[in-house]
Amino acid sequence: MIALSLAEIAEVVGGQTHDIPDPSVQVTGPVVRDSREVQPGSLFVAFVGERVDGHDFGPAVVEAGAVALLASRPVGVPAIVVDDVQSALGALARHVVRRLGATLVALTGSAGKTSTKDLIAQVLARKAPTVFTPGSLNNEIGLPLTALSATEETRFLVLEMGARGIGHIRYLTELTPPQIGLVLNVGTAHIGEFGGREQIAQAKGELVEALPSVEDGGVAVLNADDPLVRAMASRTKAKVILFGESGEADVRAENVRLTDSGQPAFSLHTPSGCSEVTMRLYGEHHVSNALAAAAVAHELGMSADEIATALSEAGSLSRWRMEVTERPDGVTIVNDAYNANPESMRAALRALAAMGKGRRTWAVLGKMAELGDEALAEHDAVGRLAVRLNVGKLVAVGGREASWLQLGAYNEGSWGEESVHVSDAQAAVDLLRSELRPGDVVLVKASRSVGLESVAQALVEAGTEGEVAVR
Repeated sequence: MIALSLAEIAEVVGGQTHDIPDPSVQVTGPVVRDSREVQPGSLFVAFVGERVDGHDFGPAVVEAGAVALLASRPVGVPAIVVDDVQSALGALARHVVRRLGATLVALTGSAGKTSTKDLIAQVLARKAPTVFTPGSLNNEIGLPLTALSATEETRFLVLEMGARGIGHIRYLTELTPPQIGLVLNVGTAHIGEFGGREQIAQAKGELVEALPSVEDGGVAVLNADDPLVRAMASRTKAKVILFGESGEADVRAENVRLTDSGQPAFSLHTPSGCSEVTMRLYGEHHVSNALAAAAVAHELGMSADEIATALSEAGSLSRWRMEVTERPDGVTIVNDAYNANPESMRAALRALAAMGKGRRTWAVLGKMAELGDEALAEHDAVGRLAVRLNVGKLVAVGGREASWLQLGAYNEGSWGEESVHVSDAQAAVDLLRSELRPGDVVLVKASRSVGLESVAQALVEAGTEGEVAVR
């Protein structure tokens, strides 16, 4: 974080200092909420959780080097005490962002946020120091913590914004006001909470509503291939840039194809020129993510050649998102188990089909959460798609939703041993361990709550260590 004194922080957050001998002492280290991340000069944010109360770590974090706590009660060590720790954290982030002078890029969407954020960060880092959301810490706690990790040298701050209801993104933009706002897509993730795609579009569009006007440098980057996103142009006073495969897109892809290994390649067209891209990531869905990143980079002054080179060299920075491991015995494991919704599930299955040409393919799939009344139809559709893509083996893992996946496959014509329903992750590992053979490609994907990353991890380890159980 940029150096601030404890007295200044207390004034910004409306707090009272307790047990602080010298309020002029500065916070020079990171602002953290995990006691294991404390470094000399840190400010420790003491949240009260369901199982852990951060205040209990007060003496330990000060001994580890924290100069003070941001807390809701005195704890006998240096602390800035506030009524609401979360609100105070947001106020501190807003203050720091205003002082930074960095260009703040915010993005949202139903699918692909984290992968796109990682691409944007890797591209912009070629131009200037860049700070970005780690993983998918995109809520009212993770977002300000990311903003507070910026320093005086930071020129680009790339923040992922998630939403589970109307007003969530509006609140996040108030904490960290963006100059550039990117909306990727409007899908069915969390549709059970929102009530419909129109409501999701309403929530995601709060990002472009928060942007400065075109005269003040605001830029809305919108997906030309998604009608609900494209319609958001009417909700902003910012400059509008379209990306996509549409001929009307300002930044677009032509001649899109997949390499034999399932990696996307395309011709990148920008207003400043054209260049060829061959990505290291897997799956055609990354083309849209790459175009979104390219549109942001173009607006920030990068040439088509610079952008294409950066996209071609960019890798996956976040775990369990199309994470590909080649085992010594020739089996390929694709761990995409961080999360799942209908759009990302379809994209992953298409990537599996492309990667598995001439090889036997396995789709180990589990529940897609938060789909509400659409759950049965969406799981059934994914099971059917697996059959249409000629996936060799479908392993549906879990309870009711997994049975719907298998039912969809069965109704599409997958009989016999082409699809199977197993009760849990260990059963899936046992089945695969006994039946995998060299050359097979295995996709593992489900919502985060299912925990199927344990299947992928066990299979990777089994390739080198023999019998391995899910831990």
